[in-house]
Amino acid sequence: MNDHSPRQNEPLRPIDSAVIPRFAHIATFMRTPYRPSAAGLDIALAGVPFDLGSTNRDGPRHGPAQIREMSRLIRQVNPTTRVAPFELCQVADVGDAPVNPLDAAGSIDKITAFFADIAKAGAAPVSVGGDHTVTLPILRGIVKNGPVGCVHFDAHADTLDELLGSRINHATPFRRAVEEGIIDPKRTLQIGLRGTRYSDEDIQYGYDAGMRIITMDDFDEMGRKEVVREIHRVVGQHPTYVTFDIDGLDPVFCPGTGAPEPGGLTMRDAQVVLRGLMGLNLIGGDVCEVSPPLDPQGHTALNGANLMFEILCIVADSVARRKGGR
Repeated sequence: MNDHSPRQNEPLRPIDSAVIPRFAHIATFMRTPYRPSAAGLDIALAGVPFDLGSTNRDGPRHGPAQIREMSRLIRQVNPTTRVAPFELCQVADVGDAPVNPLDAAGSIDKITAFFADIAKAGAAPVSVGGDHTVTLPILRGIVKNGPVGCVHFDAHADTLDELLGSRINHATPFRRAVEEGIIDPKRTLQIGLRGTRYSDEDIQYGYDAGMRIITMDDFDEMGRKEVVREIHRVVGQHPTYVTFDIDGLDPVFCPGTGAPEPGGLTMRDAQVVLRGLMGLNLIGGDVCEVSPPLDPQGHTALNGANLMFEILCIVADSVARRKGGR
């Protein structure tokens, strides 16, 4: 029987699904141990069940729970990069950031404080939202020493100044993050943008600020290898955060999301490009906008869990290199 009680100086390991069936035990991200704090961890897996920044089809508040369930299917070694994140790093599920579904502003402050505690403990967060608003308080919590780079996969730029009179919602986080000095627009890439717009102003802010924007039309022309090379060129070895809105995928791979846009990335595109980020100086990452009520069978959440694992692998490799273990 797998014992989740803490032991001094013992490496943390997920439950081995070859020994204990996938359907057994309480669900945690990738069957990792649960820890109530990030103390002693290298990487903290966390949920952010907040969707008060959504403007149409809600439900991402349920994303962390369903992704925990679907992540029972994840094994322990990346088949391409051979990264075994649980061998490289101390990894555990630290639960969900606190939220109040009747108080959006208060919830954002609580999320910020939750991730500040993770950063103070010295752990890198790999998280699941929630709508894409949550990337802003995550970054507010973990970035303390100047702006960082950002690799942002999405169908939408999320750089509006405001939407429906609100300046903090899932359409504005990356504009706010630039304005607050959290991310450096000249070390930021937005990948997969497409779909209809309110106007050309929807994405113009990113161009004006100096972001490297790779629309889906650009992606098709460049191909995966060139996109990976461009990410490395723009980001370099500066500290960088990775964020993946599930609607960056084509809707055939993510029916359970609030703003699906045809003509997006395939899961294979996403896997190849994320694996290509090996070698970057990564400080954390997230997957957002999985809405279980829109896909109760869990296809979207399964893909979200696999994207989370890909991000975990590249973050674990980066953390291990910084510690001198790679």
